[in-house]
Amino acid sequence: MVATQEAARSGHARFTYRLRVSSTARGALLAEWGRCRWVWNECVARSKRAYRDGEMCGPALLDKMLTETRAITPWLAGGASVPQQQVIRDFGTSRAKALKDIRERLSVTRRAGMPGYKKKHESRPSLNYTRRGFRLKDGRLHLAGGIVLTVVWSRQLPAGPSSVRVYQDSVGDWYASFVVPAEVAPLPGTGRVIGVDWGVRETATTTSDAHDLPHAGHGRKGQAKLSRYDRMAARRKPKKGHAASKGYREAKRWRAKTYQKIARQRQDTARKWAKKVVRDHDAIAVEDFRPKFLAKTSMARKAADAAIGATKRALIEMGRKHARDVRLVHPAHTTMDCGRCGARTKHALPVSERTYTCTACGAVSPRDRNSARVMLVRAGLNPAGAEGAGPPGALLQKAA
Repeated sequence: MVATQEAARSGHARFTYRLRVSSTARGALLAEWGRCRWVWNECVARSKRAYRDGEMCGPALLDKMLTETRAITPWLAGGASVPQQQVIRDFGTSRAKALKDIRERLSVTRRAGMPGYKKKHESRPSLNYTRRGFRLKDGRLHLAGGIVLTVVWSRQLPAGPSSVRVYQDSVGDWYASFVVPAEVAPLPGTGRVIGVDWGVRETATTTSDAHDLPHAGHGRKGQAKLSRYDRMAARRKPKKGHAASKGYREAKRWRAKTYQKIARQRQDTARKWAKKVVRDHDAIAVEDFRPKFLAKTSMARKAADAAIGATKRALIEMGRKHARDVRLVHPAHTTMDCGRCGARTKHALPVSERTYTCTACGAVSPRDRNSARVMLVRAGLNPAGAEGAGPPGALLQKAA
């Protein structure tokens, strides 16, 4: 597998590689995951008990619980302490995020989004190791606890990793995701700017005809296979209380592999398009679009196939990697404003209306193209030319 790079956090990047896992290493990883899953479930139970009793259950108390439990439980102490401690850190992060969301929604009586139990047959193995819990030697990954894994090095790491996550995907393959300092590779200046508007008919409409991203329809193309495997799994589904047959497990695996292929096709399309946009423009005005609400509309299937969120992340990460100026623009009223004079219509355009006509200046343009121009205006990058190219030095003057 070709290594993929994605933003892990500010100033860092992830490089993911395929692992060759022997039967011995697989058994050790699953045993380690069983211990980490127990630690997570114990954190959930203690957190719920503390919440019910009106007490606090912070990371310090959970760390103390882990230390005391390892001292009296040989099964838990038989595993490495590093991934178990990271489970507590991840639980604390998830709990803090959930509490923040609850406070923002002003629904303190609800515990929606709080961390829940990880069931054995419904959660996939995922182990996190900090720098003291792993090392790379002779091209192999050595984990705490004596677990040795063979890494398929499709490319070299640009720097020494600070942490690694070993996980199993829905198909059953194992991967190692290394976190390394993000490298910045600035590209030569072009003096051009571009605005990007997201949509369903076309995934991305820009102020440049040559940089539009049409709807690839990867999910629609793979729907025939998915429907076939869904029928196979439905016919072979075991009765409640009975073990799944080999045919049922194979049907689920084939379905998972098809979903994986579609996801990788979407990612590949997004990254190639993002690289082209970033290479040809110095500044990019991107609509800060949140496509979550589309899941409740009749366009849900096509919107999901467009992968707007993944494409936007790829563009932002590519711009950060190559030191481009990426500006996020609030999407409110972008279909009502005129990209030429800035006038706003009194009523929002219906979705079926694909042409924008300004009553103030008389400008007529495709609806999404006008919205892309609005992105440039709001980001302070209003170009002089129709293709997003300003006069020489204009971009530098505006940035100054």
